[in-house]
Amino acid sequence: MAVKDRVRAARDDGARATRRRGWTITVLFLLFMLINFADKAVTGLAGVEIKRDLGLSAEQFGLVQSSFFWLFAVGAVVVGGLCDRIRARWLVAGLMAVWCLSLLPLAAPIGLGMLMACRILLGFAEGPAAALANRVVHTWFPARERGLPSSVVITGAALGPLLAAPTLSWVIDAYSWHAAFLVLAAAGALWLVLWLLLGGEGPEGTAAEEPSGAESDRLPARVPYRTLLTSGTVLGLTALAFFSYMSTTLKVSWLPVYLEEGLAYDSRTAGLLVAFPYAAAVVLTLAVGWYSGRLVRRGVPSRLARGALSGALIAASGASMVLFTQLDRGWLQMAFLTLAFSLNTSAWGIVVAALSDVVPRAQRGTVLGAFIAVYSMGGVLAPMMLGGFVGSAATEADGYGTGFLVTGVAMLAGVLAALPFVDPERDARGFARFAADEGSDR
Repeated sequence: MAVKDRVRAARDDGARATRRRGWTITVLFLLFMLINFADKAVTGLAGVEIKRDLGLSAEQFGLVQSSFFWLFAVGAVVVGGLCDRIRARWLVAGLMAVWCLSLLPLAAPIGLGMLMACRILLGFAEGPAAALANRVVHTWFPARERGLPSSVVITGAALGPLLAAPTLSWVIDAYSWHAAFLVLAAAGALWLVLWLLLGGEGPEGTAAEEPSGAESDRLPARVPYRTLLTSGTVLGLTALAFFSYMSTTLKVSWLPVYLEEGLAYDSRTAGLLVAFPYAAAVVLTLAVGWYSGRLVRRGVPSRLARGALSGALIAASGASMVLFTQLDRGWLQMAFLTLAFSLNTSAWGIVVAALSDVVPRAQRGTVLGAFIAVYSMGGVLAPMMLGGFVGSAATEADGYGTGFLVTGVAMLAGVLAALPFVDPERDARGFARFAADEGSDR
């Protein structure tokens, strides 16, 4: 009995140590995503100064913001394919090094061509960031517990601009927009040191192949990619992410400029107001991750606890965007603007968790890469579309209003079309049957 007790105690101690290490890695990736989204947000925060210094029109600035996403999908696919060949420790380190190198040239006076070249390179390197972060974090937690860690990681997407808005706005006002890029490069270098000291993947024995909603329906080791990528859940979640990302990219690339040019707030007030959606997103993302995880633990199907919940949040984001375009400047408009740019962010963690419910661990990197490649097209289209509306309208305010209205309607329509396809339990059972049939034919 004493030997069994010692074995059990050692096993429990090991599990607790693994859990502590898992949360350390989760916090590291929260910081990783924080830097990622601060990098995205900086050109929006410095948008008025960049447009003035480089003499850019609204269409040209929209092109600059869109250029970040031109190779975003390529980076996601390339790095997703490397996930199974290169250890995450070195893959993540390499990406962060490229981030830092792409920011450094912008610390000096440059022209439009260099600005776009650096943003394109940064976009390529940041394309796989969210998928890679979640993939590594998921190796530290069993399937039923991934919702909250995923949401913590995604919280970095809101914390980055939330902290960057006042900090980098001060740097831009006190020094220049070039100095803001230098600050971000230094932050990335510091994170890289921490990752090399503390980072790594979780134990191979984690319950990675088990769908959270139905313990008896274990995923097979592999599923043909054609079957995976054309399943209803993968297609539906990818569509939800596409329409959600339209809102995310407009928040990062155009919201600070809109507050100044479209709503006529001064730069200091705009710097304060732009933080509201990010602050709300931090609270909502953690609350949604906790609530979704609670539903899953109580036996609610992933179709509802993750799929329907994420769809409802993205639809509410689109509806709020439509509403704020119909209101005059004031607190009520800011309330709906805050919801429009935060509710969709709160859905990201559970969307990724739902995707992991149907994708075998060995194939997760490649599928997440393809997932990002498709949804990032929303990031290519939305900034250029809004720039086109602003540049062609009678007034800037009219152009912004039309652009945000069209985006909100598209989000609502996209959710209604995509959500019926999302059913992780159904697809997990189908993959298990497919693997069993394949095995019996051999």
